[in-house]
Amino acid sequence: MKLLELLLTPLGWLLRRERADEALSVTRAPELTTSDRIEVTSPAFRDGETIPARHCGPGIGVNTSPALRWRGLPARTRALLLIIEDVDTPTAKPGIHTVALFDAAVSELEEGALAAEDGRFRYVPNHRGRTGYVGPRPLPGHGTHRYRFHLYALDTAVDPGGGGAVDGLLPRLAGHVLAVGTLEGVRAA
Repeated sequence: MKLLELLLTPLGWLLRRERADEALSVTRAPELTTSDRIEVTSPAFRDGETIPARHCGPGIGVNTSPALRWRGLPARTRALLLIIEDVDTPTAKPGIHTVALFDAAVSELEEGALAAEDGRFRYVPNHRGRTGYVGPRPLPGHGTHRYRFHLYALDTAVDPGGGGAVDGLLPRLAGHVLAVGTLEGVRAA
């Protein structure tokens, strides 16, 4: 066990019953609501299964984004939005790990694709101001966390700038979400 993990584990134990309010998940954001669905899968893990260590953040893995595949995009799709969130953080709102916008011509994400140097992706800062792929990394001792990979089909390209984090992006998405798909994986520290 690394020193930082050793120091944080008692905090995780103390906060074990504290979980984010799931009503504040991006899943429930009115700007992203639609009844049309996309099927999202990964060869790395199935829905509800453990996310492999290599796709997790430092202290667990090497922070390599998992491959993602999808089916069922509406014909009018012009852009895609991927949001990865930790539903079980010991905070008021679920933690946003990654927000990436990209062209609908991207038909799947290969493993490691969500790299800062890949020009296909435009990132919005996460809840800590970071951009790019930020893999799962629950607070040590806090228990199992659920990580949701949300993929939204949009009818227009959206500029990621101008609004700060995902909360600033949401108003610009209202009326532009055609369909959504979700893949959920779990991870414990």
